Amino acid sequence: MPVYTRKIINDPIYGFITIDDPLLFQLINHPWYQRLRRIYQMALAQMVYPGAVHTRLHHSLGAYHLISLAINELKNKNIDISNEECTAAKAAILLHDIGHGPFSHALENILIPVHHETIGLQIMERLNEQFDGKLSAAISIFNNEYPKPFLHQLISGQLDVDRMDYLTRDSFFTGVSEGVIGYDRIINMLTVLEGQLMIEEKGLHSVEKFLIARRQMYWQVYLHKTVLAAEKMIVKIIERAREIYAYNDDLKLNSTLDYFFNGYYEMNDEALENFCLIDDYDVMFAIKKWSNHNDKILSTLCTSLLNRNLYKCRLQTNAFDENEIEDKKKLIAVQRKISVEEASYFVFTGEAMNTTYTLKDERINIISKTGIFTDISQVDDPLIHKTLSMPVKKFYICHLP
Repeated sequence: MPVYTRKIINDPIYGFITIDDPLLFQLINHPWYQRLRRIYQMALAQMVYPGAVHTRLHHSLGAYHLISLAINELKNKNIDISNEECTAAKAAILLHDIGHGPFSHALENILIPVHHETIGLQIMERLNEQFDGKLSAAISIFNNEYPKPFLHQLISGQLDVDRMDYLTRDSFFTGVSEGVIGYDRIINMLTVLEGQLMIEEKGLHSVEKFLIARRQMYWQVYLHKTVLAAEKMIVKIIERAREIYAYNDDLKLNSTLDYFFNGYYEMNDEALENFCLIDDYDVMFAIKKWSNHNDKILSTLCTSLLNRNLYKCRLQTNAFDENEIEDKKKLIAVQRKISVEEASYFVFTGEAMNTTYTLKDERINIISKTGIFTDISQVDDPLIHKTLSMPVKKFYICHLP
């Protein structure tokens, strides 16, 4: 076989992205990584923003590009990063979303009751076996066990390349300009002190814009009431299918997805192999098939999603009146000739969370010219304090029209 040298990928956001390491090239070509082509980055946001059809593969390549820029910036500032560490950090960011299942966060813990990072780590361990231990350092960085914590912070922190890419990319594909951030300015302001990632003081306003953009994107895009309605509808479809699956042979799909409806208990090696075969297409095939099922709850939900006849959804800052909810359920039960319990598929409430910046996670540290660093929440900036003090939780009600 010819010796691999270099691969260039054309990205609509950043232009050309270069893959210049044989290990990374092998990772990208692996079937488990290529599966990310078939998982939408923004799940069902396309129901509101038709352009939001980019994938987890797009995002992971974009995050890879940004970490490459960040590492080059840090090396130019004389931060000690070896070539091996550079490759390991790039491998870790390429694989950071490898554990996402169909429709990503929308079906997180619903289709498969295991968090995507837990599954992702299992996949990384399996890949490490296949690659003769060459991913050990990448896994250590991913787990925050590597001696240089700033490498982990670049991948998973409150100002990491993951968030920088998805804000930039999601803003581009939705057309929502509020998500635009100065990712290049932020990267140029990165530095390291005592092993911790820092932002130089002159980059404060770029970080400020990043925090504001993230909050606006959550309420305007990720938690938009119609996006929420579509994603809750697909959740209810999976819940209903699972409830009646054992008693309805005609629900079976003759596909890998059947495995997770029929006797699945834990993410063992067999389950992991099956997980790596399923994607958004499997779920959409199931929904199309089930739209003609004789269970009227399941068929109604599936047909409604396919035809974009979604739940009506309302968000507010205080909890809904339980009596109002019960009255709606009783009305739906009478109208559709189902039980009040079954009406819970058509009327329900919940909470939506906006996690812009939390003090319990990795902090965003701002470092002054004198070498003194401060958590961004302590910086004397009224706009930052206003942003961080805004409501992070809203209550929603969804019901079929």
